[in-house]
Order: sequence, then structure tokens, then C-alpha cells
Amino acid sequence: MPAEGLTNGDKPPKITPMGSPASPLKPAPTADELAAAELFGGAVEEAQHSTNGQAAKSEHTTPAPNTEGAEPLPRALTQTTCSPRHLIEAWLAGMVSSNASDLILRAGGRPSQRVNGKIAFLPGRVPGPGPLLEVLEGVIGKNRMEHWREHGSADAALHMDGLGRFRLNAYKQMGEPAVVLRRINEHAPDLDDLNLPVEQLKKLALRRRGLVLVTGIAGSGKSTTLAGMIQYTNRNAERHVVTLEDPVELLFKEDRCVISQREVGTDCGDFKDGLRHALRQSPDIILIGEMRDAETVNAALDASETGHMVMSTLHTVNAPQTLDRILGFFPAEQHAQVRSRLADNLSGILSQRLIPRSGGDGMVPAYELLVSTPHVRELMTEGKTAELGRVIDQGSEAGLVSFNECL
Repeated sequence: MPAEGLTNGDKPPKITPMGSPASPLKPAPTADELAAAELFGGAVEEAQHSTNGQAAKSEHTTPAPNTEGAEPLPRALTQTTCSPRHLIEAWLAGMVSSNASDLILRAGGRPSQRVNGKIAFLPGRVPGPGPLLEVLEGVIGKNRMEHWREHGSADAALHMDGLGRFRLNAYKQMGEPAVVLRRINEHAPDLDDLNLPVEQLKKLALRRRGLVLVTGIAGSGKSTTLAGMIQYTNRNAERHVVTLEDPVELLFKEDRCVISQREVGTDCGDFKDGLRHALRQSPDIILIGEMRDAETVNAALDASETGHMVMSTLHTVNAPQTLDRILGFFPAEQHAQVRSRLADNLSGILSQRLIPRSGGDGMVPAYELLVSTPHVRELMTEGKTAELGRVIDQGSEAGLVSFNECL
């Protein structure tokens, strides 16, 4: 992917924070800065700005990530020759060229990235606390920085010309700033390309009411799966989709659906408030970025019971754990009622994880699928989650897929 601006003398890449206009950048990088971009970020493809808009690829190749630790910079390329912002842009370009999923930057520490699930250190040092804070505030804005100072963490999404879209989490460690940037899709994925139980997911996506949960650990592709389901609906049905996200990551292009994307903290106070107000916005589908508490679960079940399709995520590894986690949001005296409501409204649970591709680089999804059947509803009502897990593993009912069967 061309890294426009890092090897072009005209202008550096343009960073656009989510929900705010593009922030101005410093002057174009010098020759030393461009050299530093290659040192820090690996090979950077040249973007040749011409009248036909086509980019010519650089002859450079991407070196393997340095896993031996950070190496000292040559004297001519010390960090005094590169602005903190340009250094970070260079690391982002290297992240893209090496197909890394995450870039981890801690003030004054060694930069690192995650490639195929493994951490690899990069040369150089991250700018100190003051310069890193200055860059962060310019990217995510003062309101989110205030949230960071008060709570120790803040989320944002940003677009970088020529490099794509990133989700950013700024946090504190030992009282100093740190940030993790994760690459996210710029365009809605095609459900057929996700190596998932496509036909079952298409049926779930077009249901008029119910609750669909996609679960897994962080970085397992939950948001991508939900985006694929929304995109399938967008191409095949007339619906009003209201999303509640923290932050808004992928931007949908409307086809047959009206898609209202709301960002928590910007367009609504929190998931609970957003969900409560969404019911007044004539929705057919409500996507909730994450189920975090009893109030959100109650509101989601209310929405399903009143004829809406609700989609959301949890950080759980399988269907039985998902049901137990939801019950854990509530006091024991409410468990029977919650189990009954889940049995009546739950359409399906897709639990997924990413595993190394056999015989090659990259990761592929493995999944477990639970869909609602009379037997499943009976076990849910009775609270027999352990037996429910055995039913999934046996694969004796239509629509149920175990991790072992998937593999």
C-alpha cells in the first residue's frame, strides 16, 4: 500500500481524527526525515503524484521485523532531526508495509508492533512524555485528552491518507502516556470473504427481530464479522441501521439501507443512553459495540422484544461462557428471568478466534456457532450451560458448529 507523503517531498500524510476536521501538520519532512522513515518503518512505497493519480512503487523491499531489540540511531538520524509526529507517521507506514496488526508506543520506550500475533521490536525510541502528549492531543482532540487525564484511557479512530484507517487507544502506564494503534478496514468486508459460516450468518443478518452476539478475545475479528453482516443486509434489504460504537471504526456506504453511525462520547453519552434513544429513531437493526453491563443487556432485550434486530459483542470465548457472563451482570434473584428472556430472544452466538494459517503466514478464523433451537432454548431456560456446551461439541443439531468441527 503506498505510504503517500513519507517519500514525497510535497507533503506528509494527512491525519484526520474521527469526528473533527483534519488537524494541520508540520512542514514537509526533510531528506533526513525521509531516510528516518525508512529506518524506522521498513520499506516505504513511493507515491508519485501525477495527473493520472497513479502511484509508482518503490524499489525498496521490506526488511523482516527486528526481534532482537531496538538498535541505536546513526548520528545523522537522531530523533532531533525528525519531529515526533513524523517519527510516528514513519512507524505507521512501516506497520502497513509489514502487514502488522498493532503498533505499540510508550513514552521514551522501544517501539514495537504485532505481526501474525507476535511482538517485534523496532529500532529507535518513542518520543518522551511531553512530545508524545502533544502529538496525541493534536490527533484525538482536547476532549478525549481530558478523558485520558481523568480516566487513564481514551479511544479514537483516525484516517491517514495513503495508509488507511486506525483505531487508537491512548492510556497511561507508570503515569506516562502510551498508545496502541490498530489497523482497521476502510471498507465494509464482504461476508463471503471472511471464512465463516456464511449461509447461517446471512440468515441471521436478515432476521427481523432477535439478538445476535459475536464473541471472542480482543483482536479476534468481532467488529469485522458484524460489519460483514451489516454490509450483507445493506446490499439485500431495506432497513434503517443504527450503530452505537466506541469509537466509530469502519464507515459504511449506504446501498439499500439507511445507516446512522453514532459515536459514544460524541453523539451520545454512553451505550445505555444511545440504546435508549435509538428506539425512538425508527430503527430496524441496532448494533451495539459491546455489552458491558446489566442496563445495556436489559435495553438490548427490550429492543428485541419490541421487534428489532440487535447485534453486539462480548469478550467471551464460547457460547456457554457468554451466557454465564450475561447472567453475571445481574443479581442472583434475577437469573431465572434473564435466562427466560435470553431463550426467547437469542437468535445466535458466533464465537471466534484467530489461529495461525496452516503452512503459511497470516491468521485465519476458527469459530463456534450456536443458533436457537427448541432444545437450545430449553437448556438456556433451565440454566444448563455445561450441557449446552456438550450439545455444541456433539454437533447433533442443525445449525450448531463446534470449534473442532470448524477445524
